[in-house]
Amino acid sequence: MEKILGLDLGSRTCGIAISDPLGIIAQGVETYRFKDNHYKSAAYHIKTIVQENNIHTIVLGLPKHMNGDLGERAQISIDFKERLEKMMDVEVILVDERLTTVMMENQLIFADVSRKKRKEVIDKLAAVQILQGYLDSQRR
Repeated sequence: MEKILGLDLGSRTCGIAISDPLGIIAQGVETYRFKDNHYKSAAYHIKTIVQENNIHTIVLGLPKHMNGDLGERAQISIDFKERLEKMMDVEVILVDERLTTVMMENQLIFADVSRKKRKEVIDKLAAVQILQGYLDSQRR
């Protein structure tokens, strides 16, 4: 099997996670920071990770509204998916990411992690949550 990349895209950050080669466990890689809405920079950074790890599949969070509608943030993710697929030979799978960041934030608060440290790791952990959810769904 191959490693899979998981992404949580924001307007200035991209949380990045990667699976083990067996596709069982997701682990955080980093939170990549870029200039506001400068998605091209984020895409090139991800391309480097894809090449270094021989990735063929990327799982990208799709931020839907609570009622299931797609808004501006969702369209940005859809556009980013298309950009990644044009830049490299990968399949990008969009997965519903509703509440992943909220869940991670609550877990970090429960663990008594400082606000500053939460801000540093929240996007990376959301990417882990997105990827782990996908990996778990593939084993069912």
